Amino acid sequence: MNSNSLDWSLPYASHRSAVMGRNVVSTSQPLAAQAGLRMLLAGGNAVDAAIAAAMALTVVEPTGCGLGSDGFAIVWDGKELHGLNASGRSPAAWTPEYFETLGGIPETGWNAVTVPGAVSAWVALSKRLGKLPFAQLAQPAIDYARNGFPVSPTIAHLWALGAAKLGTQPGFAECFIPNGRVPQAGEIFRSEAHARTLELIAETDGEAFYRGVIAERIAAHSLAHGGAMTLADLAAHQADWVGTIHQRFGDSVIHEIPPNGQGIAALMALGMLDAHGIGRHPLDSVETVHASIEAMKLALADLHQYNADIDAMQAVAPQHLLDATYLAGRARLIDPARAGDPGHGAPRPGGTVYLAAADSQGMMVSFIQSNYMGFGSGVVVPGTGISLQNRGHGFNLIPGHANQVAPRKRPSHTIIPAFAMHADGTPQMAFGVMGGPMQSQGHTQMALRVLRYGQNPQAAADAPRWRVTGGKGVAVELGFDPAVIAALRARGHEVTVEEGNGVFAFGGAQLVLKNGTSYIAGSDPRKDGCAVAY
Repeated sequence: MNSNSLDWSLPYASHRSAVMGRNVVSTSQPLAAQAGLRMLLAGGNAVDAAIAAAMALTVVEPTGCGLGSDGFAIVWDGKELHGLNASGRSPAAWTPEYFETLGGIPETGWNAVTVPGAVSAWVALSKRLGKLPFAQLAQPAIDYARNGFPVSPTIAHLWALGAAKLGTQPGFAECFIPNGRVPQAGEIFRSEAHARTLELIAETDGEAFYRGVIAERIAAHSLAHGGAMTLADLAAHQADWVGTIHQRFGDSVIHEIPPNGQGIAALMALGMLDAHGIGRHPLDSVETVHASIEAMKLALADLHQYNADIDAMQAVAPQHLLDATYLAGRARLIDPARAGDPGHGAPRPGGTVYLAAADSQGMMVSFIQSNYMGFGSGVVVPGTGISLQNRGHGFNLIPGHANQVAPRKRPSHTIIPAFAMHADGTPQMAFGVMGGPMQSQGHTQMALRVLRYGQNPQAAADAPRWRVTGGKGVAVELGFDPAVIAALRARGHEVTVEEGNGVFAFGGAQLVLKNGTSYIAGSDPRKDGCAVAY
């Protein structure tokens, strides 16, 4: 029997147990998790493990990330918390007028691509906090690319969906539709071009990607296909150590990367829920779910109005959105009996992969990288294996809006890592939920489940989720309690029950909770991944 004759469905209800150990890596793809564990076994630390896993994910999970991704990280180094923003900026030629001639900002093609930042994230993390040689971290990914790996079932499904949408984009078919068809679950996929690019990145500490031969290939492909990105745009890129923004939530303090990421929406929702008195009713009761949905809608309304490159958030800054008085006022808008359709407030001036890793010395890493919408722009630079994100689509063309497109500017971003600290300043949990606009909603649900109600990380990852969809719309998963669905509808929520559309509809969570001198990890059953430990 070969893989083509197997039924890859999972028709029976099941659950995973939480994984425990003194060293742990949790990712959305098992081979990537093992790549990280190999670094820990070789004497590396959690940062080394996270980088190796992230590099491997560009090979084994190309449906969510690639060498042309962006990345963010939050790291507890044993003494202090670090926040890294390695998202890319727009080409210098991008202006509102540039896109008016194109009829708007596209989702695909070169005019959706900002400078890729993931490679710079790996380099910056390694130089500042890593232990092993950078080139060593790339070896598992190089091996998977050169010698091949069996494509896992969920990724095979997403691969087929992505190819149907993006197969005509420049370079896509050559890389991802070899011999005229996408790989099936269980089939071996190889990419020698990807392996060679990883080797160049490893040999040059990323310099070749931004200021060398790889950069030249990227810029040349852009020019040949109507893009605006130049060698100068690539050379100007830098990853920035930006610290974190935070919000008290009960006995925990939740940390997120400052804007341009959407993590501030999770902090706002959690701040409103604290002010609302969340925790008085059972976790999965209609009262708790309703309040959580309403807080999230209020937070997202503000996010869409104000979130942008932090340098452009001059009228309303993050501290205004996180002001306790402002959040308490927003919380008072939550009607316990009725669904709302809120607009943004007026504070006073004053396609993705996520992984978590931790080691026995106390270092913990929350890391995320993404091509945005699945394979991203669909553009793949020939002969390199570099698939490029479509983060430019995160801008808008609204005159005067903080997130209006402009030269050398970061767009509002969906991908966010999260980290929880105890109120006494000790580390508690590295966590994240990949999946576009689901991410801040997922962070809110994970924090509520683990930090307020005490669920273990695997149960929190397993639990059915909700997702606000605009107006009074709410999507829920099949496992949602029918009685709660009926009660939500009675409150005016327009509830849709979804299986999930195969493109990160309800996200994919990874969580690592500190437990004395060891860790407890959970990995989302919606993905192919796992947590591994020793």
